Amino acid sequence: MKTTTPANFWSAHRGLVWSNPAADDATHIRAALLQPRFGQLLDIALAFGIARLRNEWAALRDEGTPESRRARQPVERILRHIEEGFARAAA
Repeated sequence: MKTTTPANFWSAHRGLVWSNPAADDATHIRAALLQPRFGQLLDIALAFGIARLRNEWAALRDEGTPESRRARQPVERILRHIEEGFARAAA
């Protein structure tokens, strides 16, 4: 559930796209996925939904860049843990 505007949300995560603070949500999300940190990805999942995070990851993964290949294992592990946590919270 979104509780803040995207601009306010991203201001709390300034380091993601420091050179372009006006970047769109997809750019911010993809930057976070390429620098996978559990807390940051959890914040994004809570604000934008796990489906949005998964969709952005699928786009990056399909590009097959060296950065996305490097991030693959930690991102997939983090997303799995977030999904498991969401499922437990819903039960």
